Amino acid sequence: MTPSIAIETARRSGVRVVIADRAWIVAVGIGVVCWTAALFEIARDRYANFRFARYDLGNMVQAVWSTAHGRPLEQTNGYTGEELSRLSGHVDPILAALAPLWIVAPSPVTLIAVQIVAVALGAVPLFLLGRRHLGARPAVLVALAYLAYPWVAWTAVDAFHPVTLAIPLFLTCVWALDADRLVPFVVAAVFAAATGELMALPIAGLGIWYAFARGRRVAGVVIAAASIAWVGIALRVVVPHFSGGDSPFYGVYREIGSTPFGVARTALTDPSRIVVAATHGSDFLYVILLALPVGGLFVLAPGMAAVALPQLSANVLAGIDWTTDPHSHYIAGIVPFLFAAICLGLASRPPERRMRLALLVLTVSLASSVMAGPWPGAVGVPASYRTQPSPEHLSALRAAVALVPDDAPVTATSTVGGRLSARRYIYTVPVLGRAEWVVLDRADAWMPQAVGGYSDAPRLRALEAFLNRSPRWTRVFERDGVLVFRKVDS
Repeated sequence: MTPSIAIETARRSGVRVVIADRAWIVAVGIGVVCWTAALFEIARDRYANFRFARYDLGNMVQAVWSTAHGRPLEQTNGYTGEELSRLSGHVDPILAALAPLWIVAPSPVTLIAVQIVAVALGAVPLFLLGRRHLGARPAVLVALAYLAYPWVAWTAVDAFHPVTLAIPLFLTCVWALDADRLVPFVVAAVFAAATGELMALPIAGLGIWYAFARGRRVAGVVIAAASIAWVGIALRVVVPHFSGGDSPFYGVYREIGSTPFGVARTALTDPSRIVVAATHGSDFLYVILLALPVGGLFVLAPGMAAVALPQLSANVLAGIDWTTDPHSHYIAGIVPFLFAAICLGLASRPPERRMRLALLVLTVSLASSVMAGPWPGAVGVPASYRTQPSPEHLSALRAAVALVPDDAPVTATSTVGGRLSARRYIYTVPVLGRAEWVVLDRADAWMPQAVGGYSDAPRLRALEAFLNRSPRWTRVFERDGVLVFRKVDS
């Protein structure tokens, strides 16, 4: 072969490689677009059918609405009725960054769309990470497995939670650190830390990984120290400043010491209490449900998988059930690192096995999604998500919401409150506060408490009876168990 022929052959081969790589990139893009469209339609339908409530969509809507109207992150405490800052409970200032978008498109659906698009875009840094270590074809399969992973889909349509926005940011952090690109890492890490008071803990874990797995000792220690310092500031300075006391969420760790220092003290003096708190049957099931849809292959890179341990520990140690429900947003600090570990772990396998293992991950993830994803007909959809209001009830709810003026203070049952939260004063029954309107749905007796809530039908009936008796209130609407009361002008 002459040199000119060899050069031409190499050039054509290179062109074919570039074209093939671009084709795989297009495949990721198509997957992202299709996944986004499908989940947005599911979420839009849930919103239209009153499936999102005051907690948590309404809380986020009010905080963003308030910011757009000059009162940064202000919201109404549904338990006490007082006006306070969002930062009194959760340090997630990233919500303020959504205010300009609300001004352009003022609808709760806007926040839902932002969440779905953000989670979908997590496939991009994951693909780039995989392409660096595995090549384009296996990387595409892992990125598509991320989209197919049922708990990623569920958290994308789980109302709206700032911490969910951390998923693509964490994946960007991994990609950037792996490439020694500290500037994009810092940008992504700062935004990730702004999604929640504990979201810097995984970043600290990444710093430790960077120090040992990549040998960047100084940079890794600085990252870890800065991240832990921010968590301390968030919990010990920001929350007390806005709340006047400790975080209200310390109560979920009451059995093991409540505060971070209390938990640490318990771990040193009575570690058996920590073990008991972390080894309930639901905790084991939670871990199994996280691992099964990817065949547990994240164990091939245990160092990266270990970055998920802070959030996993916080979830299983909490004394409430919903933190170990994989359908919820509490997976945000776990899943990105499991998929990053899969990419890095497959790279340790012989080249001929990488494609087969990546295909295995995609196949298992797809099968799990068909069984347990949020898709219509999936057998694993919880009963609470399958129940739909009747057309008559939906019609009554929509008519009731339409009666309430946009700027009027209102109290409502929780589900209706999810549609009325874009205002300064929005209470949840039985709190009346400054309310001039009350919207009750007899089918929704959920009421808030300091952390979480409960159903209390007798209390709801008592409130309805009070409003019917009171000369200060008049009933202006009643249909199919939905009632609207208006305060009588004095």
